Amino acid sequence: MKLYDAPRTCSLSPHIVLHELALPFERILVDNRTKKTADGRDFLTINPKGYVAALELDDGRVLTEGAVIVQYLADLRPEQGLAPPAATWERVRLQEWLNFVTCEIHAGLAPLFNRALAETAGGHFVERLRRRLDYLQPILAERRYLMESGYSVADIYLFTVLRWCPLFSIDLNPWPALKRYLERVGERPAVRAALRGEAAS
Repeated sequence: MKLYDAPRTCSLSPHIVLHELALPFERILVDNRTKKTADGRDFLTINPKGYVAALELDDGRVLTEGAVIVQYLADLRPEQGLAPPAATWERVRLQEWLNFVTCEIHAGLAPLFNRALAETAGGHFVERLRRRLDYLQPILAERRYLMESGYSVADIYLFTVLRWCPLFSIDLNPWPALKRYLERVGERPAVRAALRGEAAS
């Protein structure tokens, strides 16, 4: 498999999952500005949407959208328990969390990367994000991970996007359970391995 990714983006999430599952893969860096891969190809021919992550399978098929990619990978090694079995209530709960992270946390932070965004508009996104963090605080104060069953791909995704908060001077001190959560997930060997890979990019 080939993972097309870029440092400091949501592609860190499938990168971590690949390490968690000890799946063999080739990492191919993408320049988000030029849309060129490290080996000189036009990334738009791989993913016409133009953004990472993209996962190219050994047969040439390409899968996009991080929340989908991480579930696909988890299902390759179900014994690792990163996703409940398909067609179960627990799997639906996992998908509920993945959608929340996608639509409320990721989508809440992503516009802030746009330097042309007016200060008032940016303030709107930050205030909305604060309400979502308020929602997460008591949940993660009561349990270690999003799913009652334990660590999952939803945690990997949430960890990935919450790491962007300092980039926009969003202090997590008002949400101590989230700070502890980030530290807890960040201590995992697979997470450290993926972060080392990013740092070396």
